[in-house]
Amino acid sequence: MQHLTAPELADWLADSGRPAPLLLDVREGWEFETCHIAGSTLMPMNTVPARVNELDEEAAIVCICHHGARSMQVAAWLEHYGFSNITNLTGGIHAWAVQVDSAMPKY
Repeated sequence: MQHLTAPELADWLADSGRPAPLLLDVREGWEFETCHIAGSTLMPMNTVPARVNELDEEAAIVCICHHGARSMQVAAWLEHYGFSNITNLTGGIHAWAVQVDSAMPKY
């Protein structure tokens, strides 16, 4: 599993020469409604095993949660399940709100 900081993810998303990753937000629905990175896909952590077939094993996937712990667990599970290009957003959506998008609500 790779790890990425919020500014590094922002640079990746801004780079039109690089394919965008799937932003897999594993928080709960109410958290996603509070704030999320544009283009993110909501798949709460407890639904990932039942929905794993919706994901492309070859795609670049960045796992996101509030502070990075849940997303790290999901990233490790996906790697164990055979996914090969998994990254965890270090510090989660909170780091994104602090380091990239100061207008984003924090909770």
